[in-house]
Amino acid sequence: MLDRRLYLHLASWLGQWPAGPGLHVVSSNRRPRPAWDGRLRPAVAVAAPDCSILSVPPDRVAAVRALACGRPIEELLPFLPAAVGKPGWPAHGSVFRWSVAPARLPEVGEWTPPTDPGLPPWLRFFSRPVLVVRDADGRYLAGAGIKRHDAYGHELAVGTVREARGRGLARRLVAQAARRVLDEGAVPTYLHAFDNPASARVAEAAGFPDRGWTSYGVYPS
Repeated sequence: MLDRRLYLHLASWLGQWPAGPGLHVVSSNRRPRPAWDGRLRPAVAVAAPDCSILSVPPDRVAAVRALACGRPIEELLPFLPAAVGKPGWPAHGSVFRWSVAPARLPEVGEWTPPTDPGLPPWLRFFSRPVLVVRDADGRYLAGAGIKRHDAYGHELAVGTVREARGRGLARRLVAQAARRVLDEGAVPTYLHAFDNPASARVAEAAGFPDRGWTSYGVYPS
């Protein structure tokens, strides 16, 4: 049975969940509005083994439905940016994971404002504290941020500098951030590229199994 928080997140984030077999193009007023980082996501999709929802702006629904016309979403991707009015933007695909039981890994790092000196640019997109590991000299080693899409689902992002990889920092950060999300009453999600085995290993070790779900989107790189 699908976790209620995940169900509410998908219904809120996409505009509908679930639907019958096949690909369903739905309208959402969230697509023309900036997302958690202030940037647009004019197309967002989640595909489960028994249901696929593609969320687009209300004024693009008819055109995307006509384009979809029985195609699986993977075949639709090359044409999707133009169909939602962003022909120069790429279409991304990811493995979609979630967890309600993060791994019991030791905590690491500390929560700090994203404006603190020395943090990488990607962490500065977050509006709330981020979880950061520094070395004895205060230099950044690894960090995790929480993308609060809505009240029900928060997506985790993690990054480690090259010289600190292989120490298990990323998996500990993800598990720790996931526990915080659950404490806030939401479900933690984790997305990674299909061709990123290192990120897949982090997800598995942190307690985010691969259930065969995928996610797609049109947004700037």
